[in-house]
Amino acid sequence: MAGPTTAERGERRHPDSGPPRPPLLRRLPGPRTLVALAVCLVLLAAGGVWVLYGSQWTRVERVSASGTRVLTPAQVVEAADVAVGSPLISVDTDEIETGLLRKLPRIDSVDVVRSWPHGIGLKITERVPVLIVEKAGKGGKYVEVDAKGVRYATVSRAPEGVPALELNVARTAGLRRFGTGRLVREAVLVARSLPAAVARATRVVEVRSYDSVSLRLSGGRTVDWGSGEKGRAKAHTLTALMKAAPGARHFDVSVPTAPASSGS
Repeated sequence: MAGPTTAERGERRHPDSGPPRPPLLRRLPGPRTLVALAVCLVLLAAGGVWVLYGSQWTRVERVSASGTRVLTPAQVVEAADVAVGSPLISVDTDEIETGLLRKLPRIDSVDVVRSWPHGIGLKITERVPVLIVEKAGKGGKYVEVDAKGVRYATVSRAPEGVPALELNVARTAGLRRFGTGRLVREAVLVARSLPAAVARATRVVEVRSYDSVSLRLSGGRTVDWGSGEKGRAKAHTLTALMKAAPGARHFDVSVPTAPASSGS
């Protein structure tokens, strides 16, 4: 009778043999290792908190401002009122932004950024005037109005190339319905729609009612624009009309599909 095979003899010699256990099951850390790891994590977290809040390595040492046009960086930094020496991580960027917009209305938007390890950067975008309004009885004072219709600053000298806004509105139901603010925004909408060449030549934007806005240009020329609606179509029509009638003194694009010009 044939004897047992080599494989059978091996099985008898190793009755506990079987598929190898997964490596992870053979190498699970013991309780002491887990405790040591937990202690290390706690120490690392405590060290990170100390670096951010308690050490001198990440404290505010400088505050800078960029993007200013009329304002100076020093004015912006002063208004931001950032506490030099405080932990950089604790600086409330939202509070700084809110404070700057409140204190300096000329600022349209601001981005407050941390510049590790010691800086705060104030990235400013100033409002740009599209119209000015002369203040009655203020001895040559002007209020600047931006593209959103916001009156944000009073200046003693009119900015060059910015048309004046004249509100010649009767006390009518239309004024009561729309209000001065809406009429100013309508004038702003017109000013923003003007072709570049016309914008440079515009001296006055006159508003008589919601749908009656006109322009007074250099050289005594005038334009009836109508309302602020269909601004792009009116701009294209006015450009073509001025090329077709270069000697005209008056242009009407209040209905852009039926323009007219007159005078010479």
